[in-house]
Amino acid sequence: ELRMQESRNANLALGFTEELYAQAISWEGRAQKDLVAVDLNTGEKRTVATALRCSPHLSPGARYIAWWSDVDTAWYTWNARTAVTVRLTDNRTVNFFDDERDVPDLPGAYGTAGWLDDDAAILLYDRYDIWKFDPDGKKKPERMTSGRAGETVYRYLKLDPEQQSIHSEEEMLLHRFDRQTKSEGYAWLSPHSGTLRPWLGGDYAYTKSPKKARNANRLLFTREHYNTFPDLMLAGMPGGQPRQISDANPQQAEYRWGSIEPVQWTSLTGEKISGLLVKPDDFDPAKQYPMIVNFYEKVSDGLHRHRSPGFHRSQINWTVYASRGYLIFAPDIHYKTGYPGESAYDAIVSGVATMIDRGFVDASRIGLQGHSWGGYQAAYLITRTNLFACAETGAPVSNMTSAYGGIRWGSGMSRQFQYERTQSRIGGSLWEYPMRYLENSPLFSLDKVQTPVLILHNDEDGAVPWYQGIEMFTGLRRLGKPAWLLNYNGEPHWPVKLQNRIDFQTRLQQFLDHYLLDAPMPRWMDRGVPPIEKGILQGLEPVDAGHD
Repeated sequence: ELRMQESRNANLALGFTEELYAQAISWEGRAQKDLVAVDLNTGEKRTVATALRCSPHLSPGARYIAWWSDVDTAWYTWNARTAVTVRLTDNRTVNFFDDERDVPDLPGAYGTAGWLDDDAAILLYDRYDIWKFDPDGKKKPERMTSGRAGETVYRYLKLDPEQQSIHSEEEMLLHRFDRQTKSEGYAWLSPHSGTLRPWLGGDYAYTKSPKKARNANRLLFTREHYNTFPDLMLAGMPGGQPRQISDANPQQAEYRWGSIEPVQWTSLTGEKISGLLVKPDDFDPAKQYPMIVNFYEKVSDGLHRHRSPGFHRSQINWTVYASRGYLIFAPDIHYKTGYPGESAYDAIVSGVATMIDRGFVDASRIGLQGHSWGGYQAAYLITRTNLFACAETGAPVSNMTSAYGGIRWGSGMSRQFQYERTQSRIGGSLWEYPMRYLENSPLFSLDKVQTPVLILHNDEDGAVPWYQGIEMFTGLRRLGKPAWLLNYNGEPHWPVKLQNRIDFQTRLQQFLDHYLLDAPMPRWMDRGVPPIEKGILQGLEPVDAGHD
């Protein structure tokens, strides 16, 4: 592979070869590569680095090559004139690797904001701040922002898509995120003077892709809150007050939207956990409400995000269910390598217990809903506890031993890397940790399930082989457990066609309402939908509606 600068007259290109490392992609998830610098005038090739797991890039002026080494957890540069490699970061003062990434793999970098003009400096991120580094390593690094003390994250927003480097004499627009309050905003940073000026803020989430007018100093952006639709805003730069210029969702005022708040608790292992709680309008803490637990990994940073009603492909819509009198609890999950199922149990069960202790949750009417990785965790949870009155699990991995050797049909990749290195977090192969694969597989504990469960798994799923859903369903059926399987023929990891999304959300709501609101059982839950009736007789009417 040869990679050249676009729209610039650089005489240097990056060359990559993965040949020596191709087979390991199956269990590492990405190919290592050897990096060479290619002189486009002479054809000369010079080896720069070997066995890299990252994507090196060429500086705008083609004077340097920069890359992240996850083995060393360090940023490096290579000088094209001197052929000298310099390690820029040492992680002594702050970490430039993602120290919160809880997967069993080498950590990645927080990233780079770009280069100053003439390749004078490269701007690197730590967890919170932007740092200026001399690419030759001769000058002391400079921290350009001051986010760490207040736990505020600053990230550069590129306003000109054609701009190749950052102009030292022009202010940089930054996005800022307060990790405590989850509030967002914008700020201005001068690379030359180091001056940092907050601009817009408040209890909102701001878009990270604002648009600058081509011939005027005006910025078009959106800001939103749980109760505030992301209408278009216009403001003069660099310090103008924003003005709303659209009103795309006036009908929202006619609906019971509910409210959202952050919640905290201590997990079963003593760890501080955060999450979100959505409450219906006219919430009364003296009353008890049904609650749906909806989760994936970590969601609390999205406190101020707006969620419009709609027929989602895989998740419940928070505003819809809040308008119908439900609480929605969305916990963050912190993972321990080798024990993904137990990690979910520790975080979710402790969080639910905390909500029950507050007195406004009906402990007999708590549902569970998750899809994909969330679907796996939901499947695991119902083998460990009878806390939930019902559960919906979408595209779940039920048997990690068979899933480990499977294929991601969408990409053709072996699934081994997911368990050894990434989301499934087992931390090694099936032969290194056989008990971890067995203990984390819901299939082998289905005899303990007492919770009615609705399974969604489609036969063209390219991410999770749909036989995983089949294994779970047939196992539960053999054991005499209440279980239903939805399959939308020809659909992938989730329903894509609108009619199928509507159908899925309708059945999901009927299922949850039956167990959590005492709604009548629909006919499809009583007798299923025979193949010859599929798409003709839906079975959505109540059982007592008088139809055969």
